Amino acid sequence: MSPAARLRGLKPDWLHDPKVWRTEVLAGLVVALALIPEAISFSIIAGVDPVLGLFASFTMAVVISVVGGRRAMISAATGAVALVIAPLNREHGLGYLIAAVILAGVFQVALGALGVAKLMRFVPRSVMVGFVNSLAILIFMAQVPEMRNVPWAVYPLIIGGLALMVFFPRVTTVIPAPLVSIVILTAITLAAGIAVPTVGDKGALPSALPVPGLPDVPFTLDTLTTIAPYALAMAFVGLMESLMTAKLVDDITDTRSNKTRESVGQGIANIVTGFFGGMGGCAMIGQTMINVKVSGARTRLSTFLAGAFLMVLCIVFGPVVSDIPMAALVAVMVMVTFATFDWHSLAPGTLRRMPAGEIAVMVVTVACVVTTHNLAVGVVVGSVTAMVIFAQRVAHRATVTAVVDPDGGTAVYRVTGELFFASSNDLVGRFDYATDPDRIVIDLSAAHVWDASSVAALDAIEAKYAQRGKTVELTGLDHASAHLHGRLSGELTGGH
Repeated sequence: MSPAARLRGLKPDWLHDPKVWRTEVLAGLVVALALIPEAISFSIIAGVDPVLGLFASFTMAVVISVVGGRRAMISAATGAVALVIAPLNREHGLGYLIAAVILAGVFQVALGALGVAKLMRFVPRSVMVGFVNSLAILIFMAQVPEMRNVPWAVYPLIIGGLALMVFFPRVTTVIPAPLVSIVILTAITLAAGIAVPTVGDKGALPSALPVPGLPDVPFTLDTLTTIAPYALAMAFVGLMESLMTAKLVDDITDTRSNKTRESVGQGIANIVTGFFGGMGGCAMIGQTMINVKVSGARTRLSTFLAGAFLMVLCIVFGPVVSDIPMAALVAVMVMVTFATFDWHSLAPGTLRRMPAGEIAVMVVTVACVVTTHNLAVGVVVGSVTAMVIFAQRVAHRATVTAVVDPDGGTAVYRVTGELFFASSNDLVGRFDYATDPDRIVIDLSAAHVWDASSVAALDAIEAKYAQRGKTVELTGLDHASAHLHGRLSGELTGGH
């Protein structure tokens, strides 16, 4: 390979492929337009000036594009974070909120370094499907207020925007359909003088870039104890939402991402955001779907440009952006809802084949998210539910079969299955202590001992036989089970 070819291979795709470059730039522009009303809305939820939400979206997107572990994922101010920190701002003021954002970033860096991303392996597919479906429902529910008590012209504008996004890709995919929809609907409303809610109605746009500074709080232990619970909650909610979104993008793009780097990157982005006076944030799922699934972006360039364009649009083109009808952005988000929802999961054929437990987990996840409006709560509750159902299912597979020796001098029991706290609890009651002969052999070659509860159950069995003057021999333990049994046997109940 020539030096020029090697150098070409080291460059990002967008540097040497005009098509990729165009896709990334236009995707970043569409996401930036969609970020503005969302950031303003989340600022209102947090009880802060809308400018702080826009600053947070700018710094989060720009920083995470460099330090994050998932390419093309969008991070910005989010509703999940706003809900966590709103009480702190309401009770103690903006300075404490900013300090909590910085501390949350520190917590995220520490959690990322400790390997919290590895916990994602315990999130089952049914929870992931529930997460995706509840996300789509929340995105749609967030648009409902924009369709209530509005001029009648809003509804045909939304329908027209949806029609453009459905049919325009059949003409060309060079320009993202959402961008075309936003431009055309804005032009129509301005040219015809149609009075409908606009982006400018959401709040004032910033007129200058943010400047760094320290939070206006006393640097004391009292301040730390005040902000720490909120910061820790924000850190966990932000990481949960970000890691789940990263996994979703992995599935969509058939690529892998570095979840540990993403965790640390989220922390760094929040620290930077806090020092620039932003309200903090995490991965923004709706905008990520616009970027990845609707616009086809795949690189860090789109993430960086989403943040950069956001500030350019606000500072340079503020008057124009303020005139964009909210109906155009509602149409984009409704399209994202339909693109995000896993319709196959509700197909009758899928539901007939799916185990009842898997369906229950999916329903529990969706119900928790929609009820609490917190994706992290749904993921945790859904994962715990899945683990309980799995434990019950596996526990019933542990069986004990008795085989009496022909000469009557030995009773042989064959134990099959996984022995852990759920399956070993009733193991003790499976033996006939009173009528068995003096020698008992328990064959564990088809079983595996997983925890202290199982060792304690085996000890209890031996003790019950010993009380009757009978001896027990355990055979067939694999290496790991034998090691665990040898280390704990006799230590859990004070001996036989």
